Amino acid sequence: MTKLYVGNLPWSATEDDVRELFSGIGEVQSANLILDRETRRSRGFAFVEMSQGDAEKAISQLNGKDFQGRDLRINEAMDKPKRSSGSGGGGRW
Repeated sequence: MTKLYVGNLPWSATEDDVRELFSGIGEVQSANLILDRETRRSRGFAFVEMSQGDAEKAISQLNGKDFQGRDLRINEAMDKPKRSSGSGGGGRW
């Protein structure tokens, strides 16, 4: 499975809109529209999981394409860097 970052989504886009857009390319394993914690409104990006082959097709066919008036930015998502488990530092003695 490959996770894709889907950026520059219109604020009005829903998770179903994203899933429908990518299902035209191949089987979508998951689609997750990222929402603001406080307002519950879209933050303008999502993550989609697809097979490696379908993900490559999605990038080549959809990156830069107009979606509801916005040019999509699609690329393979990068894992979050691991946080160190050391102390936060900066404290006084």
